[in-house]
Amino acid sequence: MTDSRVLVTGATGFLGRHLARALHARGYRDVAAVGSRDYDLTHEEQVVRMLTEHRPAAIIHLAAVVGGIGANRRSPGTFFYKNLMMGALLMEHARRAGVRRILNVGTICSYPKLTPVPFREEELWNGYPEETNAPYGLAKKMLLVQSDAYRQEFGFDSSNVLPVNLYGPGDNFDPETSHVIPALIRKCVEAGERGDRQVQVWGTGKATREFLYVEDAAEGIVLALERLEGSEPVNLGSGQELSIGELAERIAALTGYHGQLIWDTSKPDGQPRRCLDTVRALERFGWTARTPFAEGLQRTVAWYRERRAAIATEGARST
Repeated sequence: MTDSRVLVTGATGFLGRHLARALHARGYRDVAAVGSRDYDLTHEEQVVRMLTEHRPAAIIHLAAVVGGIGANRRSPGTFFYKNLMMGALLMEHARRAGVRRILNVGTICSYPKLTPVPFREEELWNGYPEETNAPYGLAKKMLLVQSDAYRQEFGFDSSNVLPVNLYGPGDNFDPETSHVIPALIRKCVEAGERGDRQVQVWGTGKATREFLYVEDAAEGIVLALERLEGSEPVNLGSGQELSIGELAERIAALTGYHGQLIWDTSKPDGQPRRCLDTVRALERFGWTARTPFAEGLQRTVAWYRERRAAIATEGARST
């Protein structure tokens, strides 16, 4: 694979930038990294143009419209349509263009709302996803159906990995679209700077989540591209469950915020529990997460502070 052209969709996003570095470190020298500014993959003619211009041997499909609970609630139709069309059009035209292999990067939002913990891949079809992100989760889940169907009918080689919630340096800290870790980091840092006595947090704090450091995820994706066979999905996670309440307290401590955390119980918790079984990833392609959560979280907070300081310095110079 290292001698072949690999096309990465969604390469300008958070995970995409880390994946590009992981591919380079692994010895890949012909990587076509494309983003939404290059091609709108919800339009068939642009998918065809992308494949014609780059002629990849393999594709890693990261491109997705994503966001936290708030963004999913505001735009469920957009999340469903765009994610569904990107996956369906890309796989169909990759097949027609003679692409040898696709690795689809899905989401654990595809799991049923009340999946037994730890989530095993066999449970994916045993219920409906949590309502606040079901349109997104189901749209990405169709990649599993398409992958298996195309393998049966056309012999097309596609595989699927399902990363848990990612975090790390370079994450999206936009308050309108960010996930829980960057959202809490930004809230606590800004509240500390203003001297606020309280920070409001969505939900009850009782829901649990699992988090995977983005560099570990990128390494897992590269190994899956090289070694994973078949269309059966494979979880990528750390296997460690943490309540949102404990997460918020850790972030407050790391950012130096000493005020009170106020839980807005009128806002949804999302899925009640989330924690993955990651045995299949170890068995199928020899991957396991390596970064301790405390270390990864500290790096993320440090990156955000450095980024804020750099922006403030640039602003001061421009004035």
